[in-house]
This record gives sequence, C-alpha cells and structure tokens, in this order.
Amino acid sequence: MKKLILFLLPIFALFLISCGEKQENPNDMPDLAPEVETQLIAKATSLFGKMPDVMPGTETDTPELIELGKKLYNEKALSVNGTQNCNTCHDITNGKAGVDNKSLSDGAIPGTKGTRNSPTVLNAGFHFVQFWDGRAKDLQEQAGGPILNPVEMGMPNEAAVVKAINGIVEYKDLFVKAYPNDKNPITYFNITKAIAAFERTLISRSRFDFYLAGNKKSLTNKEKNGLKLFTEVGCITCHSGHQIGANLYQKMGLVKPYENTKDLGRYDVTKAETDKYMFKVASLRNAALTYPYFHDGAVEKLEDAVKKMAVMNVGKELKAEEVDQLVAFIGSLSDFNLTKVKKQ
Repeated sequence: MKKLILFLLPIFALFLISCGEKQENPNDMPDLAPEVETQLIAKATSLFGKMPDVMPGTETDTPELIELGKKLYNEKALSVNGTQNCNTCHDITNGKAGVDNKSLSDGAIPGTKGTRNSPTVLNAGFHFVQFWDGRAKDLQEQAGGPILNPVEMGMPNEAAVVKAINGIVEYKDLFVKAYPNDKNPITYFNITKAIAAFERTLISRSRFDFYLAGNKKSLTNKEKNGLKLFTEVGCITCHSGHQIGANLYQKMGLVKPYENTKDLGRYDVTKAETDKYMFKVASLRNAALTYPYFHDGAVEKLEDAVKKMAVMNVGKELKAEEVDQLVAFIGSLSDFNLTKVKKQ
C-alpha cells in the first residue's frame, strides 16, 4: 500500500500542476476550426501584412549617427531649464512603451502641460505622418517640434539649442564622428537628424507577428477570436496595415460626436472645414501599454476606449464578451519583450 501511495503521489502532483496551468487563463475559448483559422490567417495577412524589418530613411543611418541620436534623445540640455529630454514624455526605459502614461504631459516649465496626449515613439517612423494632426512629415521634422515648443521643452530658438550642445565638450567628438564631412557639424538640423536616426531603431515585435509568420500557438483562442471579430465588426475601416492604423486621417466621432469639441484636430493645420475633428488614426501596436487613450488622453482603460470607439466611429454597441475578445487581441499587439518585462 505504501508503495502504491508513493507511486501515485507524483501523478497527483502533476495533476495539480496541470490544473494550475489551466487556471492561469480560465476565460480562454475553444479552438477555432482548422479551416476557420486558415481563412483567418489569410485574411489577417491580407489586411495587415508583414511588419517591415527596417523603417524608411535608414539608408544613410550609421552606427555613429544612431549612437549620437540615442545620447541626444536622453539629453536634458535640450530643454530650457535642463529638466527634460525626449525620454521624459516618450519613455522607453524600465518596460515603458514609449509614453509617460499621462493624459497630458508636463512641460519643462513648472505648471505647463501639453495640449495633446503624447503618442508612443515605438514604430513611429512607420506612420504616414507625425503628430495627431499630421503637421510633421517625418521623424526628423517631428523631433524638432517639442524642443522649441514653449509648453513642452521650451527652448527659445534653434541658436540656443546649438549653443547648449556646443557647451558640452563630449558632443564635439560625437558630432565629428557622426558627420565626418561637415565643417561645423553641430547644427539644429544635424541634432534632429541624429535623434530621428535613433528613433528609427525603435521597432517592436509582437506575438501577433509570430502568429502571422506561422506560429499558431503564439495567440490564445480568445485573442484569435478577438482578431476574427476585429476583422468583422468594422475596426479595419481605420485600423489596417502593418501598424494596425497610422496610415490615414479619420474623424473623431464619425457616427456619434466626441465630447471634446475644443480640439479641432487637423483643421488647426489646414483650416479646411472638412478637416475639423480629423486626427491621425492611432496605431494599435502596444496600445495595451500606452494608456490613457485618444488625442486628449481622456479615457484611462482600454476596455472603455474600445467601447467608445465602437459607438462613435462604427455605430455599434458591443457586448461585454466582444469587448473582452477585442481587448485580448489588442493585447497581442504589444511588444513581446515589453510584456515579458511587465510580468517580472
């Protein structure tokens, strides 16, 4: 009898471990039928495509330029009082997904705040324009904006920025290495060019990418059902392409008006009536990590953002289980390494 008990104990232990593993994801759903999953992968591949390996504009980026850009990205001398750098609002340290997770970011000068939510810098070079209103055409043009913005980093002009960087001895050698053919390499143009070069290295990879590459086990059944629902409920009208968005403008409140009517969006740039309340469609990559949501950061939870967008821009009231599935799918778009950091 004693031998039988000793024999059964390991089996019982394995049973308990097995049950525990299942309980880690108690709300998962049954497997998709093989033919349904095959069709889903084909449809998703057609709608979203493969994530590119490099960003546009990397052709002339050198290791020296990227290294300089990384240092400048973290350089507080680029703010009027030496308190802020690019990373302050677009945080890529300690598991952050390129944001500060604030509705509106604090400016360098105490008491000031930005007027729109700071979007993630991850994958930003893949976006068809920069800023919510598209006022910058690329990463370099975007990089020069916050430094001179009076409610962000607050530097008075380009000359003041160049003077600040010239005053730091170690930059002289770094700029010479990054721009070996320039007689006077420390210029505002070269500063923003270097920052952009570094930002072009900030590419995220997700379990969804692994799924499209053929690893069917990289997504849970709930995430797969969320993907299926995503392609059917109307989300893909705006959120398509390899960034799952960020490739067009859309009206905030296409079907039902958004509460915030003060921010006129792209209209502030073009003054065209048709551009009122038009904003760059947000990329859903890393969206589970980049709360709060929308251009004004008014919605804290992803679940609420999904429900609200469905009503405003699709004209559909989602059921609780539909929201749950869509949120699960969006979670699969988070950078694989960042989600590992978050779990630790």
